[in-house]
Amino acid sequence: VQLQASGGGLVQAGGSLRLSCVASGQTFSTYAMGWFRQAPGKEREFVAAISGRGGWTDYAASVKGRFTISRDNAKSTVYLQMNSLKPVGTAVYYCAAGPRYGSAIYNYEYWGQGTHVTVSS
Repeated sequence: VQLQASGGGLVQAGGSLRLSCVASGQTFSTYAMGWFRQAPGKEREFVAAISGRGGWTDYAASVKGRFTISRDNAKSTVYLQMNSLKPVGTAVYYCAAGPRYGSAIYNYEYWGQGTHVTVSS
C-alpha cells in the first residue's frame, strides 16, 4: 500500500484545513487508517483513527471536538478535517494504514510521506 498525503499549509489560529490521503491498491477498505503528527523535536503522536468501513473513530483528547476523520472507500481516500486550529498543532501530519484499528503506532504498517501544517498565532 502506498499513501500520498496532501492538504497541508499555513493557516492562522482558529482557521481550518482538510488533509487528504490517497491509497494505492484495491484493498483499501480492509485497512484501518490513522492520522499522526510530529512536531519539531517531539515524538510522533496519535491524532485520529478510523476503522475499515468507517464505523469506528477515535481521537486524541487534544483534538476531540475540533478534528473529524472520515473515509471514502470508493476513492481510497481518508480525510482529516481540522477546525479551530491552534499553534500547538504545527507539525508534519502523516497518514497510516494497518490491519488493526486503534491509536497505537505499532498498529500501522504503511505510512505516507507527511504533509506540513503550520498554524500561526
